[in-house]
Amino acid sequence: MPRFAANLSMLYPELDFLQRFEAAARDGFKGVEFLFPYAYKAGELAARLKDNGLQQVLFNAPPGAWDSGERGLACLPGRETEFREGIVNALSYAQALSCPRLHVMAGLVPAGAQRETLRATYVGNMRWAAAEAAKQGVQVLIEPINTRDIPGFFVNRQDEAHQLITEIGAPNVQVQMDLYHCQIVEGDVAMKIRQYLPTGRVGHFQIAGVPERHEPDVGEMNYPYLFGVIDEVAQQCGWDGWVGCEYRPARGAQPGGTTAGLGWFKGLAA
Repeated sequence: MPRFAANLSMLYPELDFLQRFEAAARDGFKGVEFLFPYAYKAGELAARLKDNGLQQVLFNAPPGAWDSGERGLACLPGRETEFREGIVNALSYAQALSCPRLHVMAGLVPAGAQRETLRATYVGNMRWAAAEAAKQGVQVLIEPINTRDIPGFFVNRQDEAHQLITEIGAPNVQVQMDLYHCQIVEGDVAMKIRQYLPTGRVGHFQIAGVPERHEPDVGEMNYPYLFGVIDEVAQQCGWDGWVGCEYRPARGAQPGGTTAGLGWFKGLAA
């Protein structure tokens, strides 16, 4: 089975964020991811990882004014300086946390904007980010996100993300293939895994049940089958990445709710 990483921004919501590292390790996770580390000192996070035997596998670059609704800066003309400052900050955290992957959110399409202008801005920004990240061996990830959860997001489809990677032309830029978003936008998820994983351009998977974004054993997707597809193709092409568990526990913030919903995970580990 694939290696699973707990997304600490979503799992264990009843606990303070810093307590979630221990909870994830106790439940058997060996890796963690989260949205943003910037509210905490890098050394404090690194200590939590070390104390709990965890590997940081992914986090996001600064997305702009998140609380005001911004969802990334990469495609936004006129924000290049802020974008670059965010990447530098993110890479300092990546170094401190020994994290090999950085997700760079594309951003929302501004009203009336010309898509050609946004694309040129995006490609230029991502080329710069990739060059900086390459200096410390970090992969930069693109994630197609569905427009139901984030209306107006710049990148929505797998083929679009792979076309952008070709245009960016940097070997350390890869796709963050979230199967939840893929199912909502496109479907045919198993065939897309078979199509794209062998290209070497899929750096990370994420999962959640569809449509409610709860545990992967809740909803319309057959994840045991999909995990088998990932395993099969990974063995053929040598992929050894992680699958991030980026879902909202169905039991919400009920004490122990995340752990109670991990039957799907513990069954795989048995």
